[in-house]
Formats: sequence, structure tokens, C-alpha cells
Amino acid sequence: MRTNRELNQPARRGQSFQILVWLILGALFVTILVYGAVSIPRQARDAFGAPAPQLGPAQTFSYAARLLLYQNDLTTPKDSAGASQPFTVNSGEAIDSITFRLENNGLIRNGEALRAYLIYSGLDTGVQAGNYELSPASTAVQIAHRLQDATPDKVTFVVLPGWRLEEIAAALPTSGLAITPGEFIISANNPVGGVDLGLPPQATSLEGFLFPDSYSLSRNLTATDMVNTLVADFLQKATLDIREGFMAHGLDLYQGVILASLVQREAMVEDEQPVIASVFYNRLAAGMTLASDPTVQYAIGYDNAAKTWWKNPLSADDLSIDSPYNTYIYKGLPPGPIANPSLSALRAAAFPASTNYYYFRARCDNSHRHNFAETYQQHLQNACP
Repeated sequence: MRTNRELNQPARRGQSFQILVWLILGALFVTILVYGAVSIPRQARDAFGAPAPQLGPAQTFSYAARLLLYQNDLTTPKDSAGASQPFTVNSGEAIDSITFRLENNGLIRNGEALRAYLIYSGLDTGVQAGNYELSPASTAVQIAHRLQDATPDKVTFVVLPGWRLEEIAAALPTSGLAITPGEFIISANNPVGGVDLGLPPQATSLEGFLFPDSYSLSRNLTATDMVNTLVADFLQKATLDIREGFMAHGLDLYQGVILASLVQREAMVEDEQPVIASVFYNRLAAGMTLASDPTVQYAIGYDNAAKTWWKNPLSADDLSIDSPYNTYIYKGLPPGPIANPSLSALRAAAFPASTNYYYFRARCDNSHRHNFAETYQQHLQNACP
């Protein structure tokens, strides 16, 4: 007969086995937890960078796990062929609202995924209010970083009619472009670079071909690219009929631009441009000097006293300066354009009015208009009292 002790031994062995199994399972569970606690943040760090320092261990693990879960939504564009669209982040707007609207607008695949990434990376505190151009061809991670800077990728740069190239350069420091005035001047003084305009050998710059217009330019545009953009705009605007208009008056494209630049600087009112062009054509046909003040101003260059490139009034000494640009001394057109003419000035030079005028001078009523005369005697009578 077995004793109670002998009968209890199998039960005790069974209990020991169960305890052993539970110990093994517990150890395995702890190992998995430890491995996960170490592996998941490491994988997230490898894929998405370091977590924000303000996150505690539990938060780091939680958001790291979410990033790995959402990895495809974060690293795959919503639409690789999608076009950019405007998106505004309002002042004080919550991250939840921003990410929801981004998903709703079709810019990202998953708003919750982007929210998790913003918080994990600490970028949630750096989102700037402002206007953006965002594309569904960007990943959510790329958009998260884009939201850190509301500065637009492009800036509007305006070239005013009648500016000389140095005046364009002077507008660059406050434009938002990364181009320095010196870089622009070097590029503009390189007529052999960029678009071929068929310029004559005496051309020393692209003055006259830097078309006045409003441009949307990339902030990181180079000086050469900017010059080429302005010249390309000129080539588009200087249509065949304008070129043929120049040819009808015996001028090639370069000479037509020269004349248009004089018209631009002389005419303060656009509707007078064709009349002023007619005066210059009449004087050229008669073998007279053009006697245009702006050509002398161009020859003088920057006037330190007046802080301008266009000194006014001109003195008797100024009018006698020995320069090929001084059309009081030298007959014919100056050797190059003196400014960058507008489309209206180009058209005025191509299609001048038909007049018998040989003279013009500014009116005395501050209207910015001119009195025109056929004879020198009439011209003298138009002088201000």
C-alpha cells in the first residue's frame, strides 16, 4: 500500500512543472517587453530621426510605435503627380485641425499619422501660421518640415519701366531673393551669356533687354537665371510686328530698343510716347542731334549729391560732357540702350505717330506732359516764363 506522501508526489511534480512553465512564459514576456521597449524606439529613430527631448520614455515608446504603424502613410505621397495648391495655417490653430484639413484637402494620406510625427519629432511647436503652397506629391514628413517656415518659396519681383540695370540690382537686397546686386550686374554685363539676342559686337551689357514686368521668382534663383528670365520675357513681348515696325524705319532690333529706351525716359505719360518717337525719327531724318537729356544722364551715371542715377536738372557743363551717349554732341542714336523700355515704348518706337514736330519740352503746369513744336522759334516760345 502507498503512503500519502507517495501519492502526492505526482501532484507536486505537476505543480512544479506549471510553475516552471509560468516562469518561462513570464521571462519570455519580460524579454519581449524589454526588446520592444528598446527595439521600437530604435527603429523609429532610424526611420524618422531622434524623438523630441521633452517626451518621456512612455511617450517616446507610444509615438515611436505609431510611426512604425503609420510608416507607409508618412513616407508615401498622396499623389505623386498632384499639383501644388494653396494652404493656410491660421494663427493659433491646433495641430489636430491642421492635420485634419491637410488630409481633407487631399494633401496627405493620414492626418493622425502626421500628427503623431509632428509630436514625436517636436515639430508641432514650430508650425508657423501663414500661407503655403503644398503638393500631394510631397510626403507627410516633407510637409511637416515645410510647415516650419511660412516664407513662400517664390517672391514677386517688379522691374519698373525705365530702370537701368543698376536700379534693378539696387532693388534686390529687399526683394527676398538670394541674389546680390553685384552678382546681378556681372550677369547683366555678360551679353554673350544666356539667351542669344543677336547683339552687335559693341554691346557691352543686356541693358534694354531686361524687360519691365512683375515676376514670380524662386528665392534660390541664381543671377544668371534671373537675367535669362527677364531677357526671355523681352523676347516673348518683342513680337514679329514690333521687329518689322523697326525695320520699316531702317532700324534693327538693337537700334529699335535704343530708340525705345529714349522714348521711355522722355515720356512721363504713355499716350505721348508715339509722338515723342516721331520727334526723334524726324530729327534723325533731318541729320539733327537728338538732344535728349536722359542720354546725358545715362552718361553721367550715379549722382552722389542727388542720390539718383538720373541727375536733374542738368547743368551746361553736364550737357557738354564728352561721351558717345551725349546726344547733344553726337548725331544719331547712342551706342546702346539707356534703360529698359516697356512694351508701350517698344511699340511707340516701332509705330510712331506721324507728325512734323522736331522739338518738345515739358509743360509748366506739373502735368508731366509736353508741348511740341515744329520750329525752333515755336520751341522757344514754349519755354516756361
